[in-house]
Amino acid sequence: MKQNKPLRIGTRASALALWQAEKLQRELNALGYATVLIPIHSEGDQNLTQPLYEMGTVGIFTKALDIALLNNQIDLAIHSMKDVPTQLPNGIIQAAVLERGNSSDILVWSNKEEKNTIATGSLRRKAQWLERYPEDEIVPLRGNIQTRLKQLNSQAWNGAVFAAAALERLKISEEQVEVLDWMIPAPAQGALMVVTLEENKELAQILQELNHPLVEKCTSIERDFLRTLEGGCTAPIGAFAYFENGSLHFKGGVFSLQKKQGITLQKKVAHYSDKLGKKWAEEILAQGGAALLKEFKSEQ
Repeated sequence: MKQNKPLRIGTRASALALWQAEKLQRELNALGYATVLIPIHSEGDQNLTQPLYEMGTVGIFTKALDIALLNNQIDLAIHSMKDVPTQLPNGIIQAAVLERGNSSDILVWSNKEEKNTIATGSLRRKAQWLERYPEDEIVPLRGNIQTRLKQLNSQAWNGAVFAAAALERLKISEEQVEVLDWMIPAPAQGALMVVTLEENKELAQILQELNHPLVEKCTSIERDFLRTLEGGCTAPIGAFAYFENGSLHFKGGVFSLQKKQGITLQKKVAHYSDKLGKKWAEEILAQGGAALLKEFKSEQ
């Protein structure tokens, strides 16, 4: 690819988003391509008081970058993959999935009072927590990582739930941390997606050099699972796929905000198929997931 100008990488302006963009920038620079970062503010970053599920479920953190890409203000964009709607806008394609970080959810403790009060802005985390600890109180939490940690330290809460990858990437070390290995993460949590225009085939080919095929397959299953369940990024749905010892492992579920037991499944298969996410979602729907999702939509 002949380069007259640096490749313009679109990114959200938060510290975590800039870490992601800088990672992509280093990888492209290593291939010999000049780059420049173009920070763009998203609706989800600007409104930090309204819960995500009240702002609509599609593209809260990605729409501004999509518009910039379609308007030729940037050449490519990088997203936290769990924030990306399962249906990309017309003309925009997934060009690469980078190496995946830690997919786990973690609890940062503060232990400030006897009654358990846990903070999270995620309905998926809220539903799974209340299923396990129905007597606890869940309070909303918004903002970037630093803002949320500051709120945790200033409020009378026991703890707050975060994505492990976010704290690790920003090198934030908390003394009292518990890995929530029982909590099923958001589909594609810990993964990074790079997008560009479908018509820019030369750039798409370059970006494929950065693609991690196994991560692409796992996140494809997780996102197909989510798409088939017709759940937006705020719906109480979890999914996680990984390869180990030659086998593909998967766990996924739909959860209730009414402190009911969610509908979950675990699978282990010898071979990957691009139909697995849809197939396993249909199993969940048949086992009671459809009723839980109907209940969730009626509550919203």
